[in-house]
Amino acid sequence: MRKTIALLTGGTTGEWVVSVKSAATIAQNIDADLYDVYKIMLNDKGWFYEPADSVKIEIDKNDFSLTLDGRKIKFDGVFIAIHGSPGEDGKLQGYFDMLNIPYTTCDALTSSITMNKGYTKAIVEGIDNLHTAKSVQIFKNGNYDLKQIKHDLKLPYFVKPNSGGSSIGMSKVKHADDLDAAVEKAFLEDNQVLIEEFVSGREFSIGVYNAKSQITVLPTTEVIPANEFFDFEAKYTPGATQEITPGKMNDEEYLRVHQIIKDVYKKLNCRGVVRVDYFLEHDTSNFYFIEINTIPGQTATSFIPQQVAATGITLKQFYTDLMKETLN
Repeated sequence: MRKTIALLTGGTTGEWVVSVKSAATIAQNIDADLYDVYKIMLNDKGWFYEPADSVKIEIDKNDFSLTLDGRKIKFDGVFIAIHGSPGEDGKLQGYFDMLNIPYTTCDALTSSITMNKGYTKAIVEGIDNLHTAKSVQIFKNGNYDLKQIKHDLKLPYFVKPNSGGSSIGMSKVKHADDLDAAVEKAFLEDNQVLIEEFVSGREFSIGVYNAKSQITVLPTTEVIPANEFFDFEAKYTPGATQEITPGKMNDEEYLRVHQIIKDVYKKLNCRGVVRVDYFLEHDTSNFYFIEINTIPGQTATSFIPQQVAATGITLKQFYTDLMKETLN
């Protein structure tokens, strides 16, 4: 018997555009023989199911149900494809926990913590062979001293919204005089900002997921952006970045990275598929943790579909494995 699944898309941040594209990929590849999928749009105006005739039908938030042609539809599970708030920061996860509806992502606590880059770095520090860049976390209207930060950190810096995604509001600062403007830009996206020392290294992004009761690390993607760094334009413009999947790592790097990634997944108590971005430092090949994304993009240019393809399995099988793990 087919299961009824809600595919949640949209969101209330600038990442909603990416979310819509991710949901389109998922909808095209989820197994229609196993799942009846209803795409639900969530935005500032409400939560809606929009059938082909474009008549929006509002979701009943009391029990997350849909009434269609006089028939009440309740969902066996939810595939959350919302990047940013409220899909990635734990809000929806807490809501579905209260309704006892299973979902594809990390739980509410992990989702909430990992949206905060500074807090996440503090948790993963101590994992064998994992390094983190020296950084300072500042708060909007807080008592921070940019002059002191310029003294404490070595140029160049990466300045990023602490809870943002898709590199929105992020800057690379090469000159100390530019730090103020970069911080101001980041504060437009978040009330916490992370200022990190730049790590000179090869950049990678790697997916990892739990299905069939085991943790599987996907092939890594090496990222060589044409831009100064891997910004929003580089991420979502076809051809703006050279992406090599699988990325080039020697045998020692491969084994070390895979163990670190599994340790990160377990220490953060992750579920479903997540993506970890990291550097292998030039000269030393040390692993530097950048960040974790608990609802990674599934667009045509996203890393996870590339990495799944590199394993030789189809997206249909991949999404089926995720849904089966969710509904178990």
